[in-house]
Amino acid sequence: MKRRTLLMAGAGTAAAGAGVGWQLWRAPAGAGGPPLAEAELGFWQSSFTQPDGQTLALAPLLGQPLVLNFWATWCPPCVKEMPELDRFAKTFAARGGRVVGLAVDNPTAVRQYLAKAPVGYAIGLAGFDGTQLSRNLGNSTGALPFTALFDRRGAVVQRKLGETSFDELIAWAQKL
Repeated sequence: MKRRTLLMAGAGTAAAGAGVGWQLWRAPAGAGGPPLAEAELGFWQSSFTQPDGQTLALAPLLGQPLVLNFWATWCPPCVKEMPELDRFAKTFAARGGRVVGLAVDNPTAVRQYLAKAPVGYAIGLAGFDGTQLSRNLGNSTGALPFTALFDRRGAVVQRKLGETSFDELIAWAQKL
């Protein structure tokens, strides 16, 4: 059984990598900007379990703007900004963008929190390893909340440590 699980995980990782490669290959010539950094490439090859048990693969999201928010249930500013992110997600989706929240937290706490305060955007369970991922993407302190904006190429074009707002996110999106 373990061997089958490892084979399936390996196949999933290979498929995600192929998807990222395909997206980068088919990007229009002159799409602008330097090649993606190693941390950005690694991010797009990631996948996370969602609170409902489904898998959130990031490779299929490459090619559309993405706001990524690292949060935790025990972080007051994180919880405070979630309704703003949820409102922004609806507006951003109309422009072809996506919002993803990565919970740097215990899965049970995340499920319990979302049962009381659901959001309309995708949530992935990054666990405490999410702190290192946020650092790889430019969060030098590893503190929360941390939000990053990716352009259509998959490059981080904006970062913020600390609470964000609907108006600030709209201003970011307008620069894309």
